[in-house]
Amino acid sequence: MRSIWRGAVSFGLVSIGVKLYSATEDKDIRFHQVHATDGGRVKYKRVCSIDGEEVEYSDIAKGYELPSGEVVILTDEDFDELPLSTRREIEVLQFVDQSEIDPIQFEKTYYLEPDGPAVRPYVLLREALENAGQVAITKIAIRQRESLAAMRVRDGVLVLHTMRWPDEIRRPDFAFLDEDVSVRPQELQMAEALIGSMTGDFDPSEFTDNYREAMTALLEAKQSGGEVQAVPEVADTGAAVVDLMSALRRSVERARGGSADDVADGAGDSADATDDVEKPAAKRAPAKKAAAKKAPAKKAAAEKPAEKATAASKSAAAKSAPAKSTTAKKAPAKRARRSA
Repeated sequence: MRSIWRGAVSFGLVSIGVKLYSATEDKDIRFHQVHATDGGRVKYKRVCSIDGEEVEYSDIAKGYELPSGEVVILTDEDFDELPLSTRREIEVLQFVDQSEIDPIQFEKTYYLEPDGPAVRPYVLLREALENAGQVAITKIAIRQRESLAAMRVRDGVLVLHTMRWPDEIRRPDFAFLDEDVSVRPQELQMAEALIGSMTGDFDPSEFTDNYREAMTALLEAKQSGGEVQAVPEVADTGAAVVDLMSALRRSVERARGGSADDVADGAGDSADATDDVEKPAAKRAPAKKAAAKKAPAKKAAAEKPAEKATAASKSAAAKSAPAKSTTAKKAPAKRARRSA
């Protein structure tokens, strides 16, 4: 097990160093969301609702929306600066009988392990709790949330049960509670007799998870029957491909409806967005631009001699473009011979 919290139990003037471990784990059969056609994993991206850009996890903060619609943004530093002693201390507030705590208040269970030289005071608190037959009411802050907690002894280990605050427990406001419903004495007697016949000692190992067993059997049957699908390995290009496509799309839109300056700005945006893209994917953009240059070449025959010279100088400057653009340069050369 890996500890998720480290601090101390404050018991009067005694401070007991402890480590906190999750005492439970889920045994559910976990499924992935996949494409029903080919079994490919369905992935989700964190996208900003304002600019549509994908947001890195390191750039995500917590926001509290006010009734006015405005948002208060809180960072990790803001949470760290909260004046909470319970972030590193489990303070014992009082001792009560466990029967006084309604189980509806229990939330999650943790084990407490003595940390370093704290074994002796740890055992002292454990023995005192067992002899008193009571549980300790404490407070602890875990994962940016402070909770009430009940500490008791189980199998020689201090166990901490985090609890809901009273205002977090809903009131059962059901209509039938206001109705005057009566039961006959004979019915009540029969129900009590049935309860008596089913009374026994609770042993959780006698009960099984039928759903999990049925699902396991179903998965095994499909596997043995060959109903499995091999998912081809696909290179994880990450968000860079999506960003590249978005950048190219914006560039095309600007080129169609904007000025030359807008097109240049769009090209700059696409270059910034493709810094992290692999080289093979980045080489496709120049090839498409070279094909777009063929149209001016067809009009060269109708130009004046001075304009032909200008076109020739432009083609000379474009020799650094990819190999595909060379075919576009040959056409002006042939037409120049005819005119001579």
